[in-house]
Amino acid sequence: MAMTKANPSLLLESIFILFFFFFFLLPCGSWSCPEYQKQALLQFKSSILAIDSSLHTLDSWNSSSSSCCLWDMVTCSSPSNSNSTSGVVIELLLSDISAQLMPSNLLAPLFLIRSLRVLDISENIIEGQIPALGFGNLSNLVHLDLSSNLFNGSIPPQLFQLRHLQYLDLGSNSLSGELPEEIGNLTKLQQLSLSSNKFSNGIPSSISYLRELEELDLGNNALSMEIPSDIGNLSNLSSLSLGNNKLTGGIPASMQKLNKLDSLDLEGNLLTGEIPFWLFDFKDLQDLYLEGNNLTWNNNMKIVPKCKLSNLSLRSCDLQGEIPEWISTQTTLFFLDLSMNQLHGPFPQWLAEFDFLFFLILSHNKLLGSLPTALFRSSQLSILALSHNNFSGQLPENIGDAKSLIILMLDQNNFSGPIPQSISQISRLELLDLSCNKLSNNIFPVFDHQVNLLYADFSSNQFSGEVPTTFPPNIETLALGGNKFFGALPSNLQKLRYLERLELQDNNISGELPNSLLQISHLRVLNLRNNSFQGSIPTMLSNLQNLRILDLSSNNLTGEIPTEFVNNLTGMIEAPSNRTQTSGFATAIAFSSNIFITDFAVNELIVNWKKSKQGLSSNNIDMYFLLDLSNNQLSSEIPASLGALKALKMLNLSYNKLSGKIPARLSDLQNIEGLDLSHNKLFGPIPTAFTKLQQLTTLDVSNNKLTGRIPVGGQMNTMANQNFYANNSGLCGFQIRVPCLEDLPPAPKLQEHDNEEEPLILQEAVGIGYPVGFLLTIGIIFLAGYFKPSLPSNSSRRRGRHPHRLTRQSI
Repeated sequence: MAMTKANPSLLLESIFILFFFFFFLLPCGSWSCPEYQKQALLQFKSSILAIDSSLHTLDSWNSSSSSCCLWDMVTCSSPSNSNSTSGVVIELLLSDISAQLMPSNLLAPLFLIRSLRVLDISENIIEGQIPALGFGNLSNLVHLDLSSNLFNGSIPPQLFQLRHLQYLDLGSNSLSGELPEEIGNLTKLQQLSLSSNKFSNGIPSSISYLRELEELDLGNNALSMEIPSDIGNLSNLSSLSLGNNKLTGGIPASMQKLNKLDSLDLEGNLLTGEIPFWLFDFKDLQDLYLEGNNLTWNNNMKIVPKCKLSNLSLRSCDLQGEIPEWISTQTTLFFLDLSMNQLHGPFPQWLAEFDFLFFLILSHNKLLGSLPTALFRSSQLSILALSHNNFSGQLPENIGDAKSLIILMLDQNNFSGPIPQSISQISRLELLDLSCNKLSNNIFPVFDHQVNLLYADFSSNQFSGEVPTTFPPNIETLALGGNKFFGALPSNLQKLRYLERLELQDNNISGELPNSLLQISHLRVLNLRNNSFQGSIPTMLSNLQNLRILDLSSNNLTGEIPTEFVNNLTGMIEAPSNRTQTSGFATAIAFSSNIFITDFAVNELIVNWKKSKQGLSSNNIDMYFLLDLSNNQLSSEIPASLGALKALKMLNLSYNKLSGKIPARLSDLQNIEGLDLSHNKLFGPIPTAFTKLQQLTTLDVSNNKLTGRIPVGGQMNTMANQNFYANNSGLCGFQIRVPCLEDLPPAPKLQEHDNEEEPLILQEAVGIGYPVGFLLTIGIIFLAGYFKPSLPSNSSRRRGRHPHRLTRQSI
């Protein structure tokens, strides 16, 4: 049989496939980890399943598998020689494997795998101290990530004996104590993060021994004292973050030696002195954050930066004059914050033409003039905050061309005229604040349903006409207070069904409270104070079960306070124990692979709180529970059912025509801090059960017809402001320094005699006293010459002796 000639190219291809199979695929599939390491991993899995039985991230870890080297999140080394088919576990990537709370001793089986070089257990919920002896066994570790857990206590000294470590991340835990000098033992470290913990005292000077260090993050702790003077010895450092601590002193001059520095974060400390000009000589510097210190800027300093910054924050650094001209050379700026300085002058044209600017924050300065139209031609600008300046003129008509805007804050300026209609075309806009200007007109922009507007504040302007409703249905906060709106509330207000906060105070809105308003079931805050609403409080107001703050004060409401309306206000009945607190207005913005979380404080909610107008912080508005019906014409009795609103912190029913007795059930308001019932027609006593109100700090019952003793005990003993009880003619008590009748001492009574001897002695004394007193009286009169005896006549003498006749002497 004739033989066919082999194809050389096909032969080479076959050899390559066999080579790849035997030397790459086959060994990897046939390698087996040591049995003790396999059992250690299975024991670790078993411990987690005992806590989280629904865990599936470790499903590939099973005893039937021939080798743990094939399991997910496990990496083994290659065999030590060609004849061996076994490797050892060198890498465990166990980040975010469970959402259940786990104790730190659960890690014990992993410490048996001494061959580990990489261990990542970040982003779990592991609590307790870092196991000291366990990590001391892992002497081969090169990479250790314990970040984003709940580890507490101090860093065990055993960690500083892991001399091969190049990467150590203990950030975002609850670790505390001092940073020990032993940290200088980790001389091979290239990346070190201890951020977002509770470390205190100074930064150890031994940190300068870490000459290989490229990234150092000690931010968000409570570190104090000065930055080590020899920190400049870290010559390989490219990123240094010491922000949000309590560091003092100046910026060390030795930092000039950090020639490779591309990121420097010193924000939120207590640093003092001038900002050194040499910071701008770092050629690789891209990020510079110096805000929130006591640093000052030398406004006479002329600098020519050698760097090209991407992020620059000089907030509150005492910048004066116009916006520094040298910033015009930083055309690659992505983030610029110059807020809270003393800058004045117009908005620079060159700044309006920056192509890459995403964040521009110039609030709390003295900038003036109109805004250049070029500012809104940017396709990149996402956050523009110009609040608290002196800008004026009309808003540019092309404001809607800034299609990427997410946050636009122009409040506290002097802008006038109408709102440009084009603003409704910014589909990404989430926060819009135009409050406290001089904007006017009665025509509002009509926002498309696709616009993502969540927060809109138009308060304290000069808008007029009917209340506008031309907002997207997903809006959550709408502030229209302090304008000149009039007429009845529009019925189509109910289309804004996701509203959580509606502010219409200080307008001239009239008519009855419409049922359409009561269909917005998500409302948490409803402020209608100081308008001209009439009629009674609708019973259907109880549909607003999420209400925390309801202010209907200073209107013309009449009738009773409906009991039914009280019974269903579940948002005021019980304060959520796991209530989350917002922090200003936070939004996440994604750019390429980075996500930036921005946090802006929005305007406070102004209410009458404890006898004065106060602003309730929007950062934690859910902490407040208030019901204000004051300054109306409400009558009849106070419903006892108000006592069911146990979450209330402030209840104001003053300046009405309420009558009857104060319900004792108001003593069930266990969280009440301020209670105002003044200027009504209430009578009877103040309930003694008010002594149970342990949070009470202000009680005003003045100008009523109350009687009886002011209760004694608990917080009532501190309610001693006499003005808060004035014009109640029947009240008494130590709080107003008026004693009650039952406290007055009794009238004196005649003493009763216990025996019969006292009357006998008294009679004898009287018997003796009378004649003695008579004789003494006669003697005194005689001596005084009031009486004298008359001499007897001759005839008398002849007749014999007669008694003397006494006659009064003529005067």
